[in-house]
Amino acid sequence: MKIRAPDEVATSVHIFPVRVYYEDTDASGIVYHASYLRFAERARTELLRDLNLNQKQLAIEENLHFVVRSCEIHYLSAAKLDDELVVESHISMVRGASLKAKQVIRRAAKDLVRLDVLVACVNSLGGPVRLPQRLRVSLASYLCDM
Repeated sequence: MKIRAPDEVATSVHIFPVRVYYEDTDASGIVYHASYLRFAERARTELLRDLNLNQKQLAIEENLHFVVRSCEIHYLSAAKLDDELVVESHISMVRGASLKAKQVIRRAAKDLVRLDVLVACVNSLGGPVRLPQRLRVSLASYLCDM
């Protein structure tokens, strides 16, 4: 599995491959419900990376941090040990100090989990921070109203 290179970025949808490891499963061998949140977080981080946006740099240079404000998750079907999954992510909304990501975790063509994640932009004290214009422009390549 390979992470999409920046020059391969498709318009609107970011693709992040995930393989299910033993550590991701529960005693019955299916993916533990909280593991899907980790998969989705990694996918959002890689989406930013593909746009040459480094969260550590943003924190140091601009005192800008991304925090999950809310997450609505729908579990549709279970993944199992060694499954090859794909997390598809796109940005559905960008506002002053927040953005909304829609994500789907799939195995082959089957939707397993759907997430709507509201991400707030805050400073190191937890106060709201406007999303800089250059970030808005970068995120526009994944903006899609689905």
